[in-house]
Amino acid sequence: MSELEGSMADSIPVARHKRTRAPVHVRLFGDRIFNTATFILALSILALLFGLAVALIADSFPAIRAFGLHFFISADWDPVNEQYGALPFIYGTFVSSFIALAVAVPLSLGVALCLSEMAPDWLSHRLGFLVDLLAAIPSVVYGLWAVFVMGPWIRDHVEPPLAHWFGWVPLFQGPKVAVGMLSAGVILAIMIIPYISSVCTDVFRVVPHTQREAALALGATKWEMVTTAVIPYGMTGVIGAIILGLGRALGETIAVAMVIGNSAQISASLFKPAATLASVIANEFAEATSDLYVAALIELGLVLLILGIVLNVVARALVLAVQQRRYRETGK
Repeated sequence: MSELEGSMADSIPVARHKRTRAPVHVRLFGDRIFNTATFILALSILALLFGLAVALIADSFPAIRAFGLHFFISADWDPVNEQYGALPFIYGTFVSSFIALAVAVPLSLGVALCLSEMAPDWLSHRLGFLVDLLAAIPSVVYGLWAVFVMGPWIRDHVEPPLAHWFGWVPLFQGPKVAVGMLSAGVILAIMIIPYISSVCTDVFRVVPHTQREAALALGATKWEMVTTAVIPYGMTGVIGAIILGLGRALGETIAVAMVIGNSAQISASLFKPAATLASVIANEFAEATSDLYVAALIELGLVLLILGIVLNVVARALVLAVQQRRYRETGK
């Protein structure tokens, strides 16, 4: 019986499917196509940035030729007399962004540490989802809420105590109004918190557990473990998150334009109205009647682009410095 089965098995043809590989020159040709395609895609990003810069320079050239470098240091913004200077808007952009970072960074780090270190998993993921939802709210909704709720609340409950206790400082002098630099900075802080906290949460979660266990084994408390093992290990990611939030704050337009007051004046008081580069472009571009006026507004956009590029260069330098210092300290 076994011999019969063996003979029958031998008589049945066996289909053998051999995987045939393409010739070497064909595979290398595919690699070359892939490398070329990815290289072209990478260059397209640089070409897009270069084209944007060239377009802004070309369209703003009448203002560049008329005012030169004086445009960056002049505080005059008088469309009637065709006098334009970007200094009030550069000042407003930096001050409002600094207020936003001063408020948002501690809150974002607290949220990130709570979600990654303190809260249980079932609560952490639910709270993280709610925090991420804040980034999906349109900026005009933030602006409306700031105009009708946050601005009056700051005017009635925040600015009076600041003026009472710190009124000797020029920052907290002046009339109490619902629109101004302080309101713009606070609404920017609320808008960038989800970006910073989300990135920081992901950074802290990828810190190896051996880092935490080593600190706890040496007798560190949970707070000491966080400050000595978690935050230093993820410092490069934290810096990147802060720079991301700063970039978001620099370019925010609608919400800031609704609460900052849109005044082309430089004032030391945070209570007074001001303007930013993005807000003045949004508010006045439709009203620009002369070619020089349009060119001046486009040059403000060019200034904003330059600020963004400089910001990214500084961020890269900071991250590289932190990485090099950690390498010198740990050897890895």
